[in-house]
Amino acid sequence: MTEQKIKWVCDYCTYENWPSAIKCTMCRAHKSRGPIITEEPYKNSPDLDPSPEWDPPRTESGSSLLICPDSSARPRVRSSSMAEIANKWSCQICTYLNWPRAIRCTQCLCQRPRTSSPTESPQTSGSNAGCRPAVHSPVDTCEEYNDRNRLNTHQQHWTCTACTYQNWPKTTKCVVCDHPKPNNLEAIELAESAEPTPMINEQDRARWRGSCSGGLRRSPPLPKREDNMKMDFQRIELAAGAMSSKEEQEVDFKKLKQIRNRMRKTDWLFLNACAGVVEGDLAAIEAYKSSGGDIARQLTADEVQLLNRSSAFDVGFTLVHLAIRFQRQDMLAILLTEVNQQAAKCIPSMVCPELTEQIRREIAASLHQRKGDFACYFLTDLVTFTLPADIEDLPPAVQEKLFDEVLDRDVQKELEEESPVINWSLELGTRLDSRLYALWNRTAGDCLLDSVLQATWGIYDKDSVLRKTLHDSLHDCSHWFYTRWKEWESWYSQSFGLHFSLREEQWQEDWAFILSLASQPGASLEQTHIFVLAHILRRPIIVYGVKYYKSFRGETLGYTRFQGVYLPLLWEQSFCWKSPIALGYTRGHFSALVAMENDGYDNRGAGANLNTDDDVTVTFLPLVDSERKLLHIHFLSAQEMGNEEQQEKLLREWLDCCVTEGGVLAAMQKSSRRRNHPLVTQMVEKWLDRYRQIRPCASLSDGEEEEDEDE
Repeated sequence: MTEQKIKWVCDYCTYENWPSAIKCTMCRAHKSRGPIITEEPYKNSPDLDPSPEWDPPRTESGSSLLICPDSSARPRVRSSSMAEIANKWSCQICTYLNWPRAIRCTQCLCQRPRTSSPTESPQTSGSNAGCRPAVHSPVDTCEEYNDRNRLNTHQQHWTCTACTYQNWPKTTKCVVCDHPKPNNLEAIELAESAEPTPMINEQDRARWRGSCSGGLRRSPPLPKREDNMKMDFQRIELAAGAMSSKEEQEVDFKKLKQIRNRMRKTDWLFLNACAGVVEGDLAAIEAYKSSGGDIARQLTADEVQLLNRSSAFDVGFTLVHLAIRFQRQDMLAILLTEVNQQAAKCIPSMVCPELTEQIRREIAASLHQRKGDFACYFLTDLVTFTLPADIEDLPPAVQEKLFDEVLDRDVQKELEEESPVINWSLELGTRLDSRLYALWNRTAGDCLLDSVLQATWGIYDKDSVLRKTLHDSLHDCSHWFYTRWKEWESWYSQSFGLHFSLREEQWQEDWAFILSLASQPGASLEQTHIFVLAHILRRPIIVYGVKYYKSFRGETLGYTRFQGVYLPLLWEQSFCWKSPIALGYTRGHFSALVAMENDGYDNRGAGANLNTDDDVTVTFLPLVDSERKLLHIHFLSAQEMGNEEQQEKLLREWLDCCVTEGGVLAAMQKSSRRRNHPLVTQMVEKWLDRYRQIRPCASLSDGEEEEDEDE
């Protein structure tokens, strides 16, 4: 009881502290030298001058935590009469009961609600407003002085250009973000051009001030807007304004303002896309690309200065450079694949949606899981998609329209001309009718799975059936695939001179990441997933791909590892088919490489005696590159690795190989319309009928041209 009678009241927040405390428990203000508070109030006690030793708490920048001068900062004798206790006002934000002379809430620093006149005592509000009557206290000269002072100085506040916080006129830096105070001319121009920003409550402002005092300088959270584009622009502007104190002395803020004023909508979309690559925001890249933005655009010095992140952005960088630096493989598929937007794409699966759904159900029904230790899923049907030979019967104009709608011209050009990966042999492409065509494919992260189904069944993996099968096979046979993957990666790193060894925990972490990619729709896949897909198909997969990532200027950005042969080495050879499928890889994107049906190959001698039906179409897929070097075989064990002769022997065991008259080692891909799935044949026929219907129009136009020439 004795200790309770000598509590002292904080002069700043009016909190009653224990006598042994030398600082306020609530706001950490020093104990005043004024008289202490007892249970019996002092009567007619005059106000005392503030103690010279009292020092309010300050932030790191040296500014006081007091936002504006108030009467609670003056130490005086408080009266704890029943009238004063009953006159406590409730905070509108946190409902804390504050003393009547406190102009801000002790808990959240929210400002006290204003009354009709400065001389009236504030009424209680919130949840306790109905149970406490309004009691008026006599006029406080200090309160009247501070109210008048606030009214006089409110118009002189300056607004921070970075976080829009209203600071007092004497402060040289923003209390929230430490942004320097602009000069008067800039302040007037910003005030005239700035849009009206929504009011920020005092509770959020106090939270930002607390985060700044803790050493972390963060920009205040932006209010939600209906226009997401404006929010993205504001994010870039805030990043440009949130600079350290050393950088603030070197940067000319007038120049930054001029740069921002010159920015157009396309420029903001480009900067937002650059920030999206770093933050993993795919929508920002799609927005920039859909607006017609140039993917090869480079960052300028002014744009790098606006982005203000030297560790991520460099002058001359493009979106491709950023995607490679931050290993955004899914974004590379969108950035590095230029789809021909002039011609509307029309593939067989789009023309016949009913048949496409039936084919998807047929694929799901043909998936089975092998019993035993190696419980991998596999397909029971052997299906190979080829373009129908009836295309050659169409008029040249119709053929050109068909190829524009079903092929990816950019991929075809890159694989044939820029880097001779396919169709480099005239013998295979012309005399043996083994020309490969790159089918158009979606640019999503599922391009590998889509290309595999396009090369076999002619459809996309829209329902993620093949992805789910890939994920289940990896998990159920994780030990088998993990052993092959670890041994292959160790050999690969040593063969390129990367002499390092990983701990088992690191190997497990990398393997867990590979497993997680298989379960995420839209996630880009790696070489290990192609190896597993070869086991699901029970047939080899040959990937013809570029060797290097290249920018639009022809610069080499990185090395690709996809090109080569993937064999189902964990199956028995008798359980697999020897007819492979072919895929194309171009700068983060996979495409199905298919051939066109032919009338047989009896008269196309290939250096081997081929006794098959005339209905069977044979496509010769080269197993060597344009320099006649053998393609790499992925995921070989230590016993299977050897020289080229041993690897060629291994290829002959898993594929039907032959050597052409020109000395090219090739694998034979066999397909037959008679043996193909009837649903796929029906889908292709309906798709081809769409172009047969426009044939008379083309013939009529050709006839009219002939008549004009005769005249």
